[in-house]
Amino acid sequence: MIVLLNGAGIVADDAGTPVFDPGAEPQMLQTTGAGEGPAWHPELGLLTSGDGHIMRRSIDGERTVWIEGAGSNGLLFDRQGRLVICEPVGRRVSRIESDGTRTVLAETFEGMRFNQPNDVTIDSKGRIYFSDPKYGDRQTMELVDAEGHKVEGVYRIDSDGSVSRVITHEVDRPNGLIVTPDDRYLFVADNNNNTIGGARKLWRFELQEDGTVKPDSQTLIHDWGATRGPDGMKLDSLGRLYVAAGLNRQNPPYETQHKPTAGIYVFSPEGKLLEFAPIPRDECTNCAFGGDDLRTLYVTAGGTLWSIRTAVPGYVLWPTDDE
Repeated sequence: MIVLLNGAGIVADDAGTPVFDPGAEPQMLQTTGAGEGPAWHPELGLLTSGDGHIMRRSIDGERTVWIEGAGSNGLLFDRQGRLVICEPVGRRVSRIESDGTRTVLAETFEGMRFNQPNDVTIDSKGRIYFSDPKYGDRQTMELVDAEGHKVEGVYRIDSDGSVSRVITHEVDRPNGLIVTPDDRYLFVADNNNNTIGGARKLWRFELQEDGTVKPDSQTLIHDWGATRGPDGMKLDSLGRLYVAAGLNRQNPPYETQHKPTAGIYVFSPEGKLLEFAPIPRDECTNCAFGGDDLRTLYVTAGGTLWSIRTAVPGYVLWPTDDE
């Protein structure tokens, strides 16, 4: 069962491990430059997508522009310490190599340009999965299915550079996503936040050995209903899922919640809601584990950056304990 540990609402999962440190509260670290895509580097510090650039917050808190005019969103360091970048402005996925050069990993699918590559995750075989929604003006969309219907999908980049579509119309508008360390599940945030009645749901799909989604495996984990849906997400070392979602102010006619909902929602590996950490800023967009012990959860929200201490380390691809 879920056990309340103190008046702050800290809870423990079935194994008795708390989610956050007792008494932990979100702390604001900066007021600008952190719109999306937090990614931790043990030497560089924290990288975020903000103000059109990739911003760097050093270990000692100094803020600089790391890549000017990047037009980025989701950021993730792969197992070799290379930065994989979703570029919604450039409509592509790229990677910064160890020598600082940039490699374009995916720019088109079946001859059609992507919409707005949004977020990225990598499985144990090094295959890259990314979401490709379209927010705002839809006149520039090129991707369509065999019947001519517009596609906002999820794609996989294999080690040979080939690109496959793994989700076509199973979700409304894919945003954040993550693969579990055992490659068993792919979680996808379905966030159609500018359509009345659009999806605001978190889905789980089973992955097959070849990196495709198992048919009929789609499982609803959580529905945010009338508020803003889920965005970026991360896993901790116990397999618990930390999801940035929600909205504090109303945004009629699309988001009409009656109370503030922006923050980090923590789910058990089985999909049970364990904890909610409110963030008093709109919009809550993403999160990432960092710090020397990987127990600092960084949260991006409306350009601001927050942190909160967790009870266990986060799960990261790099660096590992043996590096």
